[in-house]
Amino acid sequence: MKIKNICCIGAGYVGGPTMAVIAQKNPEIKVTVVDINKERIAAWNDENVENIPIYEPGLSAVVAEARGRNLFFSTEVDKAIDEAEMIFISVNTPTKTYGIGKGMAADLKWIELCARQIARVAKEDKIIVEKSTLPVRTAEALKSILDNTGNGVNFQILSNPEFLAEGTAIDDLHNPDRILIGGDSSSKAGKIATQALVDVYASWVSEEKILTTNVWSSELSKLTANAFLAQRVSSINAMSELCEHTGADVNEISRAIGMDSRIGPKFLKASVGFGGSCFQKDILNLVYIAKSFGLNEVADYWEQVIIMNDHQKRRFAENIVKTLFNTVSGKKIALLGWAFKKDTNDTRESAAIYVADYLLNERAEIVVYDPKVKAEQIYADLDYLGSRNPEENRNLLKVVEKPYTACKDAHAIAVLTEWDEFKAYDWENIYNCMLKPAFLFDGRNILDRKKLANLGFATNSIGLPAVQMSKEKKLTSLATAG
Repeated sequence: MKIKNICCIGAGYVGGPTMAVIAQKNPEIKVTVVDINKERIAAWNDENVENIPIYEPGLSAVVAEARGRNLFFSTEVDKAIDEAEMIFISVNTPTKTYGIGKGMAADLKWIELCARQIARVAKEDKIIVEKSTLPVRTAEALKSILDNTGNGVNFQILSNPEFLAEGTAIDDLHNPDRILIGGDSSSKAGKIATQALVDVYASWVSEEKILTTNVWSSELSKLTANAFLAQRVSSINAMSELCEHTGADVNEISRAIGMDSRIGPKFLKASVGFGGSCFQKDILNLVYIAKSFGLNEVADYWEQVIIMNDHQKRRFAENIVKTLFNTVSGKKIALLGWAFKKDTNDTRESAAIYVADYLLNERAEIVVYDPKVKAEQIYADLDYLGSRNPEENRNLLKVVEKPYTACKDAHAIAVLTEWDEFKAYDWENIYNCMLKPAFLFDGRNILDRKKLANLGFATNSIGLPAVQMSKEKKLTSLATAG
């Protein structure tokens, strides 16, 4: 079966980049990305390709190459569904905030709505591809909806989870570790559908990297992969706190254990905590699934990864308060970075949100600078927490467009995203324009601690003993304060 038309429902962080690369590598296939969000689609169609709604290195160039040739962005969902032989579902599956499974289970409302829309529109056989991260056995529910509410059309359900890292998504798509496709290998139709998707990826991915499994294994593999990666981050962060109390250096420990071929060096960098759209959501989903089967010990094991991550964010904020003489009320604190990691404008579950919320509860005056995140997104993140009303958030937290503006007259600076540009700043100039003593909290361990100390900063870094300002600078600081 040769696919000629692909539709992707959902123009977000997964659907947009994935479909752009599929279109780039398969110029003979028409790829249409649809979304009910008119503003988002308009942004994808902006004449200036640098204004597309997702910042991802290399993405603009891929979109520029394929858009208008065989890559299209549209709000005409029904039309795209009708024309496509293969439909990717790439909509949001957030953690439920209500009802049974609140705070743990995935909310599949949008998945079900997609299934019912496909069933209503489809007049010919379709291959449905799960691209969203879903609980195991979701394909069964999709199949039931499609078969029982459709127009007598035959549907094949495939699972094709994404394993992209934001910030390197285009490289991950161009050079994937593996492509995982789950399908029904017990039927001829299932095998044909699976091979059709294999052929799409085989246009640029070697076939030994394309793995085929049953649907259930594919669905669960995605949750498991994210759980394992998050576990490594929480593990090294747990050791970072022990390092701070013993005088050990967490960076040296990471390097030492990372050289063990059984462990490897990736995801062993201590930080203020992991964020992003997947790790916490997928682990909570895994916990909920385990509990639903009565596997309480399994659930408790994975839940501890989340508990450790929440603790890391909270203790980072608590350390700021403690270091600033046990009060930050009325004190200006500059936050450098709001995105959950560098090279993305995604802020979902970013540690910065929770650090800022904690400090605002302590009546600090927060000023935020991030090179890619817009002010409206920052305020939306805080408003979503519901800790205070939107007006208070806007009065207590300011967003600025220049880093030096954020740092001017600040009592302390907290680095919360590992943007490369932060390392290149004129830190002597920043020190001179701050209130003294000048405190700096490096939540990503990206800055030169010794250099900062020589400039006069009192520096706190994750997993390392605090570095005080030099004696000469301390005397100067006291004289200035006096």
